[in-house]
Amino acid sequence: MTKFFVVFCGFFVLLLNGCFQGGISSIGREDLFTLDIGQMEDQIALYNLEGDNSIGQTDFAMQDGLFYIADGNGGKVVRYNSYGDLLFMIYNEETNPPPLSLRTNVEGGATVTRWAFSYPLRKPGKITVDSRKHIFVEDNLPYDRHSVDAESKSLLDSIILHFDADGRFIEYLGQEGIGGSPFPRISGLYTSARDELAVVCRLPTGWNIYWYDSSGALVHLIQLKNTAIPVPPDWPPVSASVDAIMASPDSRRLFLKVDYYRDTFDVSTNTRTGNEPDSSFLWIMNVEDGVYTGSLKLPFFESAYSENGHSENIRMLYSMLGVTKNGGVFLYFPVEEGYSLLFMNTNAAANGEQRRSFIRVNNDELQFNVFNLSSEGLLSALLVDNWQAKLVWWRTDKFLGES
Repeated sequence: MTKFFVVFCGFFVLLLNGCFQGGISSIGREDLFTLDIGQMEDQIALYNLEGDNSIGQTDFAMQDGLFYIADGNGGKVVRYNSYGDLLFMIYNEETNPPPLSLRTNVEGGATVTRWAFSYPLRKPGKITVDSRKHIFVEDNLPYDRHSVDAESKSLLDSIILHFDADGRFIEYLGQEGIGGSPFPRISGLYTSARDELAVVCRLPTGWNIYWYDSSGALVHLIQLKNTAIPVPPDWPPVSASVDAIMASPDSRRLFLKVDYYRDTFDVSTNTRTGNEPDSSFLWIMNVEDGVYTGSLKLPFFESAYSENGHSENIRMLYSMLGVTKNGGVFLYFPVEEGYSLLFMNTNAAANGEQRRSFIRVNNDELQFNVFNLSSEGLLSALLVDNWQAKLVWWRTDKFLGES
């Protein structure tokens, strides 16, 4: 499963006000349930209520209609069904009040429908769930366990906690596997059909991608240096920037979206004035040998913009949203009242097939967004307004099946 995060300032929405939707179909949205903001078991602590300047992440994963939320400020992980029923909670006793509606004294073999287990979570972050419904969640280590990698100048401060389908702790994963050393900054967690786990980390010198089998053993480590970002052959000089690296949900492949920029010059003085987007490519890497097996040029998001009698065509770069089974890739761009979606089929037989659509997000729901794309292509989101958090989804999986 893949996801993206948006803390939105509205600049591009205002810039593109009313100018994009002509001829683009909208995918219907279904609002599932809402959560109040707070510290109780059936609430979400989106904002730190203790005055601590260190604000935690909020992330979620959706698997088989169940929603798993990692509440970094609340120090807990919760699971809901699509009707909004709280099924279980993993919580830190020091930062959460005792559960009122969940059983905490669950004995082996006991039959209960709603339960809670305590675990000293500090600041849970990225989360993913495999086909066994095992939970993998990032957590931050205490300061006295932080270290610095001298070669990459990276702060090593995170581990991955592994819980079973009931929320019982199994083990933790570090760089080398079970019980390993802390990770540098984690930018993504992904699970595959074989219940393998990919951890994508960002370093000052580039990217590290750790790939583990279902037992927690490290089977592949891909190191991508900033100086080795792929560029199409025989190209003029460009600057390359990795937008995202995501793992395939059904194969040992990585999908890299790389944006390219060219310098701009003042023609009268021949001095450099900045840069502008040149193009974007999607690169596909075989994890087992680190070889790129294909690439696909991505279109721009284009829109006509008019103001004070002046018109121009705006070209912007899409951002990568997620990867589905069979090589499908979703990209997005923020527009008025929602997001423009672009689906690209990377299979060679599809010949670069692409489809565009639109999902609606109300302006008052832009306080904070977290989106999740399932391996089947179903898009869900946690949307926040001034008062509550909403769990919604769009049946983008049906959109993929259209002829």
